[in-house]
Amino acid sequence: MPTTPEMSMDMTTVGDTGLLEALQHEVAVFARRAEQTRLGGVGQVRNSMDRAAYLLLNRLDKEGPMGVKALAASMGIDSSTVTRQVAPLVDTGLVKRTSHPEDGRAVVLQLSPRGQSRLDEVRTSRRQLMAELTHEWAPEEREAFCALLTRFNSALSARQAAQGMPAPESEPAS
Repeated sequence: MPTTPEMSMDMTTVGDTGLLEALQHEVAVFARRAEQTRLGGVGQVRNSMDRAAYLLLNRLDKEGPMGVKALAASMGIDSSTVTRQVAPLVDTGLVKRTSHPEDGRAVVLQLSPRGQSRLDEVRTSRRQLMAELTHEWAPEEREAFCALLTRFNSALSARQAAQGMPAPESEPAS
């Protein structure tokens, strides 16, 4: 990124320092509140699925059955992390382990009917929470917030990739 008069080489004084201070603070508060509530939704489904489980189930739903390595690569995380995170999902019947249709020795992870039903419940609950939190917003404000949050997450992902770190888990909007 080229430097401008508003920007130093260490990137600590980009633009309006007061605005950046407020932005970093609001991101920190958002991260804490999101983790505290897990943005779990409303009603009986609230807080009933952790972030890792949600992202794994969502990825399997969007991309279909796949092996551990492919799932890890698509999420930008380590295979051992996927193996550890998927084990309780298999134990609870949300994910099925099946043999690869072409190579019976390989294992494929697949969203089970129970997992699909549970994921649908959680998505509905989370959408309801988003509707409640933004009920006073104009549709254009919701769209702008979503676009900016997507852009922010993409910038974080690109930065981590440039530093050789695994990309943060990301999901298309549901």
